[in-house]
Order: sequence, then C-alpha cells, then structure tokens
Amino acid sequence: MCMEYLIALIIAVGLNLLLFIPAFIFKTDKVTDLSYAISFIVVSLFLFFNSTGVAAHLVLLLMIVLWAVRLGSYLFIRIRKMDRDKRFDGMRESFSRFLRFWTFQGLTVFAVLLSSIPFFSLSNPKITMWSIVGIGVWLIGLVIESVADMQKYTFINNPANKGLWIDSGLWHYSRHPNYFGEILLWIGVYIFALSGISGVDVLIGLLSPMYIATIILFFSGIPLLEKAADKRWGDNEKYKVYKKTTSPLFLLPKKKR
Repeated sequence: MCMEYLIALIIAVGLNLLLFIPAFIFKTDKVTDLSYAISFIVVSLFLFFNSTGVAAHLVLLLMIVLWAVRLGSYLFIRIRKMDRDKRFDGMRESFSRFLRFWTFQGLTVFAVLLSSIPFFSLSNPKITMWSIVGIGVWLIGLVIESVADMQKYTFINNPANKGLWIDSGLWHYSRHPNYFGEILLWIGVYIFALSGISGVDVLIGLLSPMYIATIILFFSGIPLLEKAADKRWGDNEKYKVYKKTTSPLFLLPKKKR
C-alpha cells in the first residue's frame, strides 16, 4: 500500500515539474490550470490500470476523469480568453516562486487523491449503498460547480456587466458556489471510497476533502478572491449589502438586512 502512495506522489509532482519547464520558459499561464486537471487524469489512469479493473474501480475512475475533463476544459477556455492569470503576476518571472507553486500544485493533486489511492488498490471492491450515496453527493457537487462556472463565465463576458459583480443564478445564494460544489464532490468521492477502504486508510482518505476544503476556505481560494473583490468594490454600498446578505460558501437564502 505504501508503494501506491509513493508512486502516485512521484507521478503527481513529477508531471507538474515537467510542465513547469515550458510554463517558465515561455512565461505562459495557458498550461498552468490545464496541467492541474491533466495530473488528476494521469494519476487516476495509472492507478486504474494497475488495479484489478472491476466495476467499482471503473466508476471511481470515471468520477475523477469526468470532473477533471470538465474543469480542465473550462479553465483552458477561460485562460485563452484572458490570455494571462493575474494571480501569477510577479510570480511567473521568478524561477523559485513559480517552481514552488508548481511543486505545491503537484502535492495538492496527491493530497486530494488520498481517498482514491487505497481504493484502487483493493482487489475486489463492491458497489454498495455507500457507493450510491457517494456518487449522488459527487454528482450534486459536479452540477453545482459546472453551473456556477458557466453562469459566471457568461456574466463576465457580457459587456453590459462590465465593472459589476455577479449576483444572479447560484451566485445569488452564495458568493462562491463553484467552490461549494468542488468541496462537495470530493466529499462524494471519499464517501464512495468508504465502501471498500478500512483501518488507517479511512483516516488518511479523510484528508482528501479536508485538504481541499482548507485550501479553498483559508488559503488560495476564497481569501484571495474576497481580497480582490474588496479592493475593487469595497467602497460600493451595494456591494457591501451583497456581501453582508450573501453566504460566502453554502447555497443559502439571502440574509435579512
């Protein structure tokens, strides 16, 4: 079992370090987010083809790959239109800082897959009630994330909305519904894995949804976007009302003023 963890770690980090090279040489952001999705696909395919390949393994593979293809396609379309990602301004020109980011991205892929790695190692996992519940939670999260991304992309690319923040669709009930969907779908993957894994792997696997939730809630997700939004609209009274009455993550009714 330890060998599977080690190999997954080497592939995840190694692939990102490999893709770091053209990203740094050409100072481009067009492979950065795309490589994140590709890493999940490559690692999960490796794990699947080294498993017994039973139905439960195939279902888990499809859960990971479908999410990665959807997210990777969206991020690639977005960065092609944006041309550059402001998050990397001042970073992509620094070898050490950019390398740290890419290394961290590889480690993130490994951490998020911690519940999937031991499941692929099982010889004959069955599809149980836990599996069905996990698929349901994963599907709800995927739909929420996909719809939220589509709504924001459409809003931003409408010239009539220039200079405004989105407060429609799912974004009317959450300031970051896409992140809510992201956390939810990885909880679903963990629940799915619970149908087969046991012992210490249950605790290790729990680090997967906990890690992605921690990153989103306290580090590179919501805090960065909230800071940028406050800088842009912090003096706008309507934005202050929006922020005060709208849930930061969960899809909830507006708070009363």
